[in-house]
Amino acid sequence: MDETSEMRALSDVQTRLQARFPDLDPEIVEAAVRLAHSQMTGRVRDFVPLLVEHAARDRLAFAERDEPAARDDLAERRARRRIEA
Repeated sequence: MDETSEMRALSDVQTRLQARFPDLDPEIVEAAVRLAHSQMTGRVRDFVPLLVEHAARDRLAFAERDEPAARDDLAERRARRRIEA
């Protein structure tokens, strides 16, 4: 997998994870994907996006479960964005 294809695949991973964890701030989802990707090293890169998705999904599941106040704050920020738009 070339670098452009990998970046496109990681963008798709981020989109899927944002849909799966809609209550989490998109910046948290992006950070989870970037962290998971930074931990993937080695010569074989074909499965990196899949491995990144699994690692980031697991991190986000904990973030979603453990931070109810953050979810309330996120909902408030999203409501304000809709009003401002």
